[in-house]
Amino acid sequence: MRQLARLQLPYFVQQCAPLCAQAARESWTHARFLEQLVAGEAARRDEALVDRRVKAARLPGIKTLDGFDWTWPKKINRAQVQHLFRLDFIPRNGNVIFLGGVGIGKTHLAVALAHTACLRGATTLFTSAVDIVNSLAAAQAIGGIKRELARLTKPSLLIIDELGYLPIDKFGADALFQVISQRYERGSTVITTNRAFKLWPEIFNNDSTLTSALLDRLLHHADSIVIEGPSYRMREHNNA
Repeated sequence: MRQLARLQLPYFVQQCAPLCAQAARESWTHARFLEQLVAGEAARRDEALVDRRVKAARLPGIKTLDGFDWTWPKKINRAQVQHLFRLDFIPRNGNVIFLGGVGIGKTHLAVALAHTACLRGATTLFTSAVDIVNSLAAAQAIGGIKRELARLTKPSLLIIDELGYLPIDKFGADALFQVISQRYERGSTVITTNRAFKLWPEIFNNDSTLTSALLDRLLHHADSIVIEGPSYRMREHNNA
């Protein structure tokens, strides 16, 4: 057992004795016994990898597509959303924009998409537009902006939540442009926003030229999901 622990095979250590007993009862061959141990250890390692990816993704919680209330939005293309969860857009470095008012499930779907990506082996990071701006501003102050940009560029899937909810100054507009521009055709980006594309210059410090260049990159390989309806959270509040 010490040697198994030294080789970092915890499943072998934990399950060797029970499997030995089962093998004796059921007259397993040596090959089958070893196969069961190896399969168990492989499954344990796969589960541990998923746990590490979910932790690294910094999800605000665990959401699933099954948990989404399809009956609440007045308008949503269910087939288009369900197709996204096949994750075909990630190998193509495609993007997704969930567009609609507050409280209608945009973040739920973005988190569920991120969690699904983690389960299927994709490196993922969840953040908000404001957090990106703040982290890059802090990094610039200590001379680490390149390192911070690399952190945001590296994941296969980056979720940018709540774009347009709070005003962004010139530095913020430039910072978000750099992130989206550097990820162009190198990784997939999912954005949730409450602003129609024609209003995006208001998000980016009224810089129409920068906004046009950003949308050109973002929408080149993108699925736009428009969701319409009243706030689900307000319904819960009214019911309470």
